[in-house]
Amino acid sequence: MISSKKYSKTLILAAMFAGSVGLITSVVAGEGPTSVNLGKAGTFAILSKSGITDVFRSSVTGDVGTSPITGAALLLTCDEVSGKVYTVTVAGPLPCTISNPTLLTSAVSDMEAAYTDAAGRTAPSFTELGGGEFGGQDLPPGIYKWSSPVTISNDLTLTGGPNDVWIFQMSQTFNLANGKQIKLAGGAQAKNVFFAVAGATTLGTDAHFEGIILDKTMIAVNTGTSVNGRLFAQTAVTLQMNTITEPK
Repeated sequence: MISSKKYSKTLILAAMFAGSVGLITSVVAGEGPTSVNLGKAGTFAILSKSGITDVFRSSVTGDVGTSPITGAALLLTCDEVSGKVYTVTVAGPLPCTISNPTLLTSAVSDMEAAYTDAAGRTAPSFTELGGGEFGGQDLPPGIYKWSSPVTISNDLTLTGGPNDVWIFQMSQTFNLANGKQIKLAGGAQAKNVFFAVAGATTLGTDAHFEGIILDKTMIAVNTGTSVNGRLFAQTAVTLQMNTITEPK
């Protein structure tokens, strides 16, 4: 299904030729949807409701937090985080833990609202693109929706301007294959790329991810993978010697 909103003739012809479940190999960027408001969650690089596990050593640039679970479930060490570490109790990595249940309650509520917003956007630009396998493409801004599990098995490029927005709606699981990358081109920014995932998200070994994951369940980041973005999970986030950098 092709949206009529400001897509170039090149893109429309490519999509008509490939079909909505096919490939888009050459695009000219459009504007895409409006952005997703993260509220107080937008100050966090990682936010989780049931804990953050870690295989040392990871490096996180930005704030991290867990709520409503106690800080005992936040297993990053202080020297792995260049930012603030928030928990609902004084438990957690010491001496850097900050107990601020009020902030965390608001941030988690805003995280859940952001997921609901992103997952609930209507009039998608494309549905079931690639039958759930959409790596190896160059995608313009827009809303993309799948009812099946989604996998990126080849590098994916997102091309657009600095204010363009992408929303990926995934009603099942999402997997980025080992060693594969999400790349941004044309001035596109990670802070404007949103993955709303109902099932578990898995980022494979030695991969690179750009964007904000809003996951209704868990996010697993495998060994050596880097993220320029945010990891928001309504259950747990698991890290294994990763580099996580909040987008600017």
